[in-house]
Amino acid sequence: MLLGKLFEDMTTLHIIASIVDLLIVWFVVYKLITVIKGTKAVQLIKGIFFILIGRALSDFFDLTTTTQLFDMVLQWGFLAIIVIFQPELRRALEQLGRGGFFRKATHTAQQEFEKHRSDMIKAVQYMAKRRIGALIVFERETGLKDYIETGILINAEISSELLINIFIPNTPLHDGAMIIQGDKIATAASYLPLSESNRIAKDLGTRHRAAVGISEVTDAFTIVISEETGNVSVTTDSMLTKDITLEELDELLQRNWISTTSHKEGGGIFARK
Repeated sequence: MLLGKLFEDMTTLHIIASIVDLLIVWFVVYKLITVIKGTKAVQLIKGIFFILIGRALSDFFDLTTTTQLFDMVLQWGFLAIIVIFQPELRRALEQLGRGGFFRKATHTAQQEFEKHRSDMIKAVQYMAKRRIGALIVFERETGLKDYIETGILINAEISSELLINIFIPNTPLHDGAMIIQGDKIATAASYLPLSESNRIAKDLGTRHRAAVGISEVTDAFTIVISEETGNVSVTTDSMLTKDITLEELDELLQRNWISTTSHKEGGGIFARK
């Protein structure tokens, strides 16, 4: 009985060890894929895949010479890979030594968000200094699809240069609102509802009324740059806050700009469909 129980326990341990073994292998493979993703090594992996298929087919059809040729390519190919991709391999080993190999995935999203926020601040600073009027709306929990459909679809990565260029006066897209979804510029030249509130100062123009208007019907966060004064204002929850500093804007962006929207329906890690 005791001997039988011992064997049963060994079988259970063996199954658990096998599962852990597979999980480790899959994790390592996944991390390797994240390291080479977007590099020229991806094309090399595709080439190796086709060589392996060719090797299997030549062996299946008993093509002796072709099989030997594929074997020779595979035998010397791995040595060539080490030589050709020495910089990539060294970088991966350096990341492993620093522990960055395992932390990279968790930090990538935050690093991207910080870059986008920096680009946004840089663009706002540039436009405010030169009194370039702008209206930028950030989608939060409430979808802005109805307003996106009124504008020109862009679906572009955020960069300070693109943000500035869109609002340059007398260009086709400068008039209207830009809508940001996650880390994407979804649209430009969109129409927003104008607020009828009497609390808005008479000296404020259409951009400010549109910013307050969208905050009255959604939970969107909006940045407004006045082309008369260059002052930066923000709206959220039907409230307009005028003449804020770049430091204050940065803090507000950290609180109100949703950097990941994976919990929203139909979205990737950033975008709402």
